[in-house]
Amino acid sequence: MCSIRKLMLLTLTVPLAAHAHHVLSPWYFGAGMGINDYEVSNDQVGKVSSDDDTTFAGDMFAGYFFNENFGFELGYRYLGEAEMLDSTSTSYTLETKGITAGLVAFLPLSSKWSLSAEAGAMNYQISSDSSEYTNDNGVAPYLGAGVGYNITQNVKLQAQYRRYESSWDTFQMNSNYMGLELSYRFSGKNLGVAPTDAMNTPLDTDGDGVNDDLDICPNTPTTHQVDSRGCSEYVKKIEQHDLAMIQFANNSSVVTQGSYKYIEELANYMNSYPQSTVLISGHASKVGNEEYNIKLSLQRANSVARILIEKYGIDEVRVETKGFGSSEPKMAGSSATANEVNRRIEAHVSRTTQEVLLK
Repeated sequence: MCSIRKLMLLTLTVPLAAHAHHVLSPWYFGAGMGINDYEVSNDQVGKVSSDDDTTFAGDMFAGYFFNENFGFELGYRYLGEAEMLDSTSTSYTLETKGITAGLVAFLPLSSKWSLSAEAGAMNYQISSDSSEYTNDNGVAPYLGAGVGYNITQNVKLQAQYRRYESSWDTFQMNSNYMGLELSYRFSGKNLGVAPTDAMNTPLDTDGDGVNDDLDICPNTPTTHQVDSRGCSEYVKKIEQHDLAMIQFANNSSVVTQGSYKYIEELANYMNSYPQSTVLISGHASKVGNEEYNIKLSLQRANSVARILIEKYGIDEVRVETKGFGSSEPKMAGSSATANEVNRRIEAHVSRTTQEVLLK
């Protein structure tokens, strides 16, 4: 009888910490469903049939939080029944199930989303309809990772991946599990009771006006405005920067050599702020008819855009061009000086920033 190592899992649907108006219990339970992809190749056991190497799998579990980032979990795992081919290409089935115990950990990304990791061991049992490979059992480790979303404070949905990998004696059998798990975390006995000080006054440690039992962003600066969860509030702000004008010869869209330094300054600024965009507007003097001037002014804008994109590597989706003809002169009139000034392009760079709201 080959000493096997089959695997199994843990769960890790650890619900996110409570941060609203009630306390959560350290206890939770849940169940999951998914698919398991067996990877078996061994002279003694054979290999997984290419027609049936992915099976339906499921699990049930219960856990306990030591704190809001770590916990312990017990579960029952079923990895599914796979169609096998032995060394003579004879077909038989193999099924894996067992009890698991392990540690779980998670990292909250927001009040709703979290990342998780798990590690543990499974007391597995592998059974088969082949008389040669039945009722094998043992203990094997597993690792996993997941992404969770809190539907409510008590209910969490998690996408889970687990890898089982073994090499016990002459038996080799690995698998990959992917699935969804739903868990429920019980409410605590101290429902609605906020932390208080010696005078029975609700605590607000960082002084932001939100009690500690509701505050998910501790230690916010006292000068910041905060939302109902105690987190700093921000406002989006659009900043616009107008770069130096680039001028052109009469009836020309060719960028002069002396203008390249201004385009380089523009490129350096945009590279410093990767979220910024630029509107390059082309302009013409009043010489000639307006239809031609609009076409010429757009050619001038496109010439500068092409240098930004091709020479300085600015993504073309961040660059917009427009031709205004002579409709927006920099200097009134048709004098030689006015015509020279008005033959130009202007670059208007915008970027959106977040600015904290102050009290």
